[in-house]
Parts: sequence; C-alpha cells; structure tokens
Amino acid sequence: MQVILGAGGAIGKELARALKNYTPSVRLVGRNPKKINESDELFPGDLNDPETVDKAVNGAEVAYLTAGLPYRAKTWQQQWPVIMQNAISACKKHHCKLVFFDNMYLYDSAELCPMVEETKINPGSEKGKVRAQVAEMLMHETETSQLNALIARAADFYGPGIGNSLFNEAVVKNLKAGKKAICLCSVKYKHNYTYTPDAAKATALLGNSENAYGQVWHLPTAPAQTMQQWVELAARELNAKPKTMVVSKSLLTLLGVFNPIMRETKEMLYQYDRDYEFDSSKFEMVFNMKPTSASEAIKQIINSM
Repeated sequence: MQVILGAGGAIGKELARALKNYTPSVRLVGRNPKKINESDELFPGDLNDPETVDKAVNGAEVAYLTAGLPYRAKTWQQQWPVIMQNAISACKKHHCKLVFFDNMYLYDSAELCPMVEETKINPGSEKGKVRAQVAEMLMHETETSQLNALIARAADFYGPGIGNSLFNEAVVKNLKAGKKAICLCSVKYKHNYTYTPDAAKATALLGNSENAYGQVWHLPTAPAQTMQQWVELAARELNAKPKTMVVSKSLLTLLGVFNPIMRETKEMLYQYDRDYEFDSSKFEMVFNMKPTSASEAIKQIINSM
C-alpha cells in the first residue's frame, strides 16, 4: 500500500491514477479526500496533526507528500515545517519511504536559466525561504538517519482541470473567451511549464525506483519558449487571435492593494522578468521518459475546459 499525504490537489489526483501501476491499494489523505480509483482508501485528516499523519502512514511502503497550502507566505511559514516534520517522524517510525513533491522557489533568482538539480539554493522570496527550509529538513534526515527519501521537483504547472495554474487561467481561458492573454512583466522572456500528468507519472516512477532515493530529481518538462510563443501556440489551438496584455510590476503592486493573490504574487515576479528554463535532462536520461509536447498538452487542457 502507498499513501498520498495531501491528495486533494492537482498532483495528488493525477498521482493516485499513476500509482495504480505499482500498488493494489492507495490511501488518500486530506481534509476531504475523494476516490480517484475504485479501490482507493479514504483517510480524512489534517496534515498539521502528528497523530493523523502517524496513523495515515502506518502500513504504507511509500508516502508521497503533495500538500498544497493556500498561497500565502504566512501560512507557509506556519504550516510547512510542521507538516514536513510530521511526515518525517511518521515515515521514520513506520519504516516508510518518503517522496516530497517540491517546486523551484528555493533556487537563486540569478540562476534560473538553466535550473538543474545542482542550482544554488538562495531564495529571494518568503515562500522560497520556506521551501528551502523544508527541503533541508528532509535531506538532512536522509543523510543523518535511516529515512529513505527523495525530492521530486517541478516547474510551474499546467494541465487539464487545474484551477490554480496561471497559464490555464490567464492565457488559455482568456483566449478561449475572446479576451487578451495576461502575461506578467513581459512576453519576450522564456518560460516552461511542467505538465501535471507527466509530473504524476514521473513521481510514481521515482517512488518505486530504489536507486532514485537520496537524490533531487527535476520532473520531465518540455523546453522553454518565450511567453509570446506560448500565447501564439495556445491561440493556434483555439483558432483565436494571439492578443496579449502585459501586467507590469507597478500595476501588480496596485492590484495587490485590493487582491490578496496579486499581493502574494508580487514577490514571485522575478520568474517572469528574465529567462526561466527548468532542465529535466537528468530524469529523462535515467528513466528514458520524455515530457509531453507543449502543443499536445495545450490540446488536452482545452479539451478539459
């Protein structure tokens, strides 16, 4: 049996589907978990509670920490270290392997092109500092204790049915409605996105590959292209005009006065005012798995709307 800690988000749902290739039983842990496969075991609970996490991990061979917290730095600062410690303690107690699904926020903002597994950790945002803290907690345990763990790291998300993907919401959905695609800072810089079904399949593969543990892995991600190219690609699939509206830093600051999400996004704008290229060649070479092409991914996103 394998367990997903934080099964309600986009990755948790896709991961539950992918894990059916490796285990007959998947336990889904979350505040309000819902079955993805008929044989799934539902385990309602709060990951901030150590007793809940302990019981959820008991009997599992592999635990996947895929929790998605509200996009607020203060919430991350308060809850992520607690959740990570609960997962570490439970996995050590029950001799369970731990896979942490991470993002790239902890990397040095001056070294985003390319980002590889060895890129310097020097976060320039409050949310990035939290990510660096919990990643260090996990890797320290792998080096100093009997915990068998790995980090599966992704770029920004896009994929079918995701409501919190900036690309889905600001580019594809707007173009589909005949509106302008919204881009942050500029359309001239390169960016790439991790396709959620690819991320889930790769994370399941890593969790069931003994030689993957003790390492950081970038999940398969298609090559970067400029935001203008992304908009044109989506517009072509939608048979729409590739119209864009660029939101500047000053405008986002103004919007942040009224909109909490915009306010929280401001510290992450460094990802859009320079080239951003997430490199997954290590994973692709070792596991011979290529990412879904951008054009095919966008087709699937459109079909899901």
